[in-house]
Amino acid sequence: MDGYGTVLSLHDGTLREYQTTSVSCLKGDTARRTGPGRYTTPDGTVLTVRTRQGGDHASMSADSSVGHRALRRVAALPAACARPAPKDPRAAFDVFWQSFAENYPFFAAKGIDWNAVRDRYRPRVHRDTSRDELFTVLSEMVEPLHDAHVAVVDGDRVFAGVRPGTVMPSQELDTKVKKFIERRDLKDATHRQDFAQGRITYADLPGGQCYLRISGFAGYVPDGPFAAHRAELDRALDTVLTKDRVRRLKGLVIDLRVNGGGSDALGLRIAERLTDTPYLAYAKRARNDPADPTRHTRPEPLRVRPADAPRYTGPIALLTGGSTVSAGETFTQALMDRPGRTVRVGQPTQGVFSDVLARALPNGMSVWLPNEEFLTRVGRTFDGTGIPPHLSEPVFTDEEFAENRDSAFDRARRVLRATTADSRPPHTS
Repeated sequence: MDGYGTVLSLHDGTLREYQTTSVSCLKGDTARRTGPGRYTTPDGTVLTVRTRQGGDHASMSADSSVGHRALRRVAALPAACARPAPKDPRAAFDVFWQSFAENYPFFAAKGIDWNAVRDRYRPRVHRDTSRDELFTVLSEMVEPLHDAHVAVVDGDRVFAGVRPGTVMPSQELDTKVKKFIERRDLKDATHRQDFAQGRITYADLPGGQCYLRISGFAGYVPDGPFAAHRAELDRALDTVLTKDRVRRLKGLVIDLRVNGGGSDALGLRIAERLTDTPYLAYAKRARNDPADPTRHTRPEPLRVRPADAPRYTGPIALLTGGSTVSAGETFTQALMDRPGRTVRVGQPTQGVFSDVLARALPNGMSVWLPNEEFLTRVGRTFDGTGIPPHLSEPVFTDEEFAENRDSAFDRARRVLRATTADSRPPHTS
């Protein structure tokens, strides 16, 4: 695989992943063949492998993700794949450090000398280092990255990063915010409806505006393959964006302020209902040189194409904040160049866009890290900083709750009411 530190074996109807570094090879996930070039993982994700150039090259895609990964045939598995992996604490440390050294793209941007981190922490690890001690060491190593797509996992114990000054989404926060919005912002709504196990809320607001809250791009059905989640999203969109409502709608508020991410593909599916004109959502690339963090795969453009269904093309006010994470951010990015007026209100998003690269460690622990960048049409990324709003307003602060204020929501409604024929968003500060 070009990038991703991965070798695949396709044999006898089984696709097996091997997670590789220069010092390791560990077995990863498997999928079974369910059709020509199609493999299905135990969680129902469908992988499609298409060969080309005589079978020595191929591409792989997943139905729940966007883009493709390039493959080239190799003569055999790396030699390390045939040897039992040592499981002592230092071996786990080395695989952990090497996985970041070969795949993580953002050390320079974050001012981190990863070699110095190794020199500082490896002397603390030895054959008798306990599991608890190793977990602490690994967590301390990555904490300064402040990266919400970085995590150290040991069973039920997880250390996860976060950008300073922000709060990661949680069920508790989502429940609190949803009740607050329903009590304050939607008290005069003429119609309100939940979809996708409560992950999507729709309401008709006074004055011909509408409100759409999306708290994630996953978990839309209790269980089932990605196709079932996509079908539930389509059901919600077909109910909300009817021909009649689209025709009379005078502004749409989309609320992503507490959004835990999920499938980028679902975000693009919503964007397809919000335009009559094809446009570039973003381009995606991955780090692909273990020795050089500045080298990447060729950026793959991902486009928004109008859906064959009723579409809303009028003004949108998009609410974001530090708890807008991952697929919530790629969806935000997918609306940046949307034809028509889309105004972002609130606070910068979390600043993590990549798919999560899950890596096993030989002692049974695991680590998550990003290795991709999502680029705007001018080649910019928002990793680390997040996508800024056009109009800055506080988002779910203690003061806002205490004084029953929702400044971002109120500002969004005012912006939509004041919308003119000028489709250009305000200057981004």
